[in-house]
Amino acid sequence: MITSCLQGVMGKIYADDAEFPRSAMAILDDFAFFAGAPDRTLVSFKPKSHTKDFILMVPQSLAWDELIREVYGERCILMMRYAIRKEPDVFDRAYLTSVVDACPTEFALRPIDESIFRQSRETAWMLDWTSAYADYDEYQRLGFGVVLEKDGEIVAGASAYSRYREGIEIQIDTYEPYRRRGFALICGAKLILDCLEKGLYPSWDAANLASVALAEKLGYHFDREYIAYGIQNY
Repeated sequence: MITSCLQGVMGKIYADDAEFPRSAMAILDDFAFFAGAPDRTLVSFKPKSHTKDFILMVPQSLAWDELIREVYGERCILMMRYAIRKEPDVFDRAYLTSVVDACPTEFALRPIDESIFRQSRETAWMLDWTSAYADYDEYQRLGFGVVLEKDGEIVAGASAYSRYREGIEIQIDTYEPYRRRGFALICGAKLILDCLEKGLYPSWDAANLASVALAEKLGYHFDREYIAYGIQNY
């Protein structure tokens, strides 16, 4: 996501000085990343383009960590996240294809088109598939994804949460009544194969240990834990 901002593909970067910056904040949808010298103004700043009342702040250092907690106090919720290694040659295409081919016959995979895009904007559990994009035209230009359907009902999906020139950040969700049935694995395998076909890297960052386990089933390897802070009433 930081790369997306640095490349000017998606997101924004803010700094304490335009010519000689010492501190910077990269924001993309629900995430804010900090670098350089800790700066209270940047930590306190909410861009007008960020219309949500929540953001996830990732400190680069202990000093940034302390400053975030100082500024937001009780509105600041500690969250552990899990970084996944970036290994371009790690994927077993034959295995991923076998996962997709094992999809139960009563379910169907289909790409995220305009109708699904609009449905995702109105459905809480699907929202992160498209929330970082201004509209469908931008998603069509930068993003792509797949959903799993049964009798016209979407039960799971995987999408490009964000895009940088060389790849995407993966977002996978399953409708609660259909969880623990392997549908996220199928959607993830299909999206990774689509990325490889396009010459893009499918980057993965995990919000919980279940996401780590799913990533490992798809061929990824766990890297490290890191701290983030969820800011309520941002």
